[in-house]
Amino acid sequence: NTGSASQPLLIPAGDQKDQPNVVLVLCDDIRWNALSCAGHPHLRTPHIDSLAKEGVFFQNTFCTTSLCSPSRASILSGLYAHAHGVTNNFTDYPEDLASFPRQLQESGYEKAYIGKWHMGEKNDNPRPGFDYFVTHRGQGKYFDTEFNLNGKERKVVKGYYTHVVTDMAINWMEQDRQKPFMLMLGQKAPHSFYFPEEKYAHTFDDVEINYPHTSFNLQGKPKWIEQRLNTWHGIYGPIFDWRKEFPDSSAAGVEDFARMVRAYWGTILSLDDSIGKLKRYLKQKGQLDNTVFIFMGDNGLLEGEHGMVDKRTMHEASIRIPLIVRYPKLTDGKSGTKITQQVLTTDIAPSILELCNAQPLKNIHGRSFKNLVRGNDPKWRNGWVYHYNYEKQFPYTPNVRGIRTNRWKYIHYPHGDGSPDRHLAELYDMTEDPDEKSNLVNSKTHQSVLRKLKNDLALEL
Repeated sequence: NTGSASQPLLIPAGDQKDQPNVVLVLCDDIRWNALSCAGHPHLRTPHIDSLAKEGVFFQNTFCTTSLCSPSRASILSGLYAHAHGVTNNFTDYPEDLASFPRQLQESGYEKAYIGKWHMGEKNDNPRPGFDYFVTHRGQGKYFDTEFNLNGKERKVVKGYYTHVVTDMAINWMEQDRQKPFMLMLGQKAPHSFYFPEEKYAHTFDDVEINYPHTSFNLQGKPKWIEQRLNTWHGIYGPIFDWRKEFPDSSAAGVEDFARMVRAYWGTILSLDDSIGKLKRYLKQKGQLDNTVFIFMGDNGLLEGEHGMVDKRTMHEASIRIPLIVRYPKLTDGKSGTKITQQVLTTDIAPSILELCNAQPLKNIHGRSFKNLVRGNDPKWRNGWVYHYNYEKQFPYTPNVRGIRTNRWKYIHYPHGDGSPDRHLAELYDMTEDPDEKSNLVNSKTHQSVLRKLKNDLALEL
């Protein structure tokens, strides 16, 4: 129930001028190119595309840790994982750590979080910084998830997750808001295991899907990448349990992989429907242009690249995420703005706070992209550091430290210092080799570049 379109949200006109609403839709494990506006050959996402057409499409956005909980904590805090302390998927956001929702609270905002929180696996209680909080334990389910409704009631809410939390979000916004509001909507999709709703379950059945060419181009790469092929996170492994539906299959193969990819795409179509519903609601209420509407992911996803599925690594498909922001005052009314500079998850918090005229967070790693969008930030970053810690529960990826500049990527695996494996590190020219096919770490002609990147990384660490 979205209520009557004739009744606007009750936000004083003075607050509309200086304190826009915020709607942040955070998806889980969505690839940077899994949108038609990003050039996907099969997915059609018209509602998400409309946000990009009317707002800002950040074409080179990255997470600083490709793992759900650490990345979400970076989005909230503007800090790297080693600073905010959420370095795995089992640690909750520190209760005493500042965040952009808490800063907005001091500026008079009403704030809600609805959906997948995914920091503190077993804890579904309300978290500090929000007036209204709805989540669940663990990953939740695509169908009929049990939610904790603001700490007052736990119940199974029937229906498809994407639409259930969207309706919850609209119902919350439908309350007579006397103040500007900030809503974070945490979608489960498109996280595994992938189960599209019925209307999209067979949309891509006729699309031929094969492993990417880089799946088998492992020459010159660290040995652990080849060793990962038959693990949970490799293309020859269980591939997210799809083999259970086909017990006659003796080993995972390309058909299992294709089913997984088609199902992944199907869940994204429902996300697009959700964006359309949210956008229509805000427009009906006369609040669309007064809302900072953000669509983004927490981390990327490997879809067969280098023989891998999942994330965690510093390879491009793992670290790149979509980021689209629609807010006319950010772009001075211009539409279809595209930003090619590198933007990070740590930039979300300071950007929201500046756009909302709230007090900034202190001593953080991110910076606001407001001036960048307006074309007057000549000192914007040209490089950044990646940081992932080994997890004993998922031992298929080692410790990763790396540096990504506009052109170069250097990936370092700290546990291997002194190893006889000559290819333990990786170096890629992202301008000439965006698919990361050729590891240049032992190239004699690139040793000066390698030395500089090593020194830069050592200084950052």
